[in-house]
Amino acid sequence: MTKVRLQHGASAARVLAFGGYQPSNVVTNDDLAATVDTTDEWIRSRVGIASRRLAGQDETVADMAVIAAGKALAGSGLSPADIDLVIVATCTPEVMIPNTAAIVARRLGIAAPGAYDLNAACAGFCYALAAASDAVRAGSARHVLVIGAEIMSRVIGLSPVYRDTAILFGDGAGACVVSADAGFAEIRDSLLCSDGDYAGILRLDVDAPLHMDGRSVIMQVSRRLPRAIQQLLDRNARKAVEIDTFLLHQANGNLITKVASTLGAEDSRFFRNLEIYGNTSSASMLIAAAEWYRANGSRIKGPIVMAAFGAGLNWGALLADPV
Repeated sequence: MTKVRLQHGASAARVLAFGGYQPSNVVTNDDLAATVDTTDEWIRSRVGIASRRLAGQDETVADMAVIAAGKALAGSGLSPADIDLVIVATCTPEVMIPNTAAIVARRLGIAAPGAYDLNAACAGFCYALAAASDAVRAGSARHVLVIGAEIMSRVIGLSPVYRDTAILFGDGAGACVVSADAGFAEIRDSLLCSDGDYAGILRLDVDAPLHMDGRSVIMQVSRRLPRAIQQLLDRNARKAVEIDTFLLHQANGNLITKVASTLGAEDSRFFRNLEIYGNTSSASMLIAAAEWYRANGSRIKGPIVMAAFGAGLNWGALLADPV
């Protein structure tokens, strides 16, 4: 069956629902210490992570994406037939062809949607959410399913040589539905950035574990991410102190605190769940958003900023207002 999509003209793009999934296998800092030269205190003090979830041996990125997307779809009140476009942000697919989005769409029973994967590493959800918002506003889709799903545990090295990456990453999936018809928050604007000059400081080569120059990455993030958020706020005549909630990529607790300080915003407005899940790359903000919305959905009163930074280098931010 082929869907016929009509150009509806400019529409508002609203976030309708979130969904998240975390594997059941919990790996604590003490568990890691058995294979990596580290301690619980060392990890907590540097990145603020206490544990992370790892996928089961037979679990796939598509498996996790289907569960998270199913929760978002159920929360939206839409049926699979309503979805026009599926976007999956991932840098850890099991196969390069077919794309994960097409696999997920088939398993969810979504007939003939547009479906594509997007790789911007940890910034993937920003790019995917911006693309979904643009599609809805342009009228090429009324309902878009956005997913971030990663199994980072299969691309990192578990040895003292790779300690800086081994302590950071976990596995999981998050999802949201972007709609022209309804939703709790309207996406007002997005800002996407990249700089390939620094691509070598965070990369995943073929047949090699993830490489990260941690000091260089922190330096780039701490400069560029708050600058991008501020630029987005400035062009929308907003101030950081007016933002009710900041949903940032969950990579490093100290880094989130530094971004808050640079922007002059209260640290309490920056949602965190990295302590229990670690860095799940493109899934992290959507997992965080699902937990944040479940706890605060009825009390959302002010603007929301979503932002992330990842390999590429790629980074971005989005601004949304409650409706």
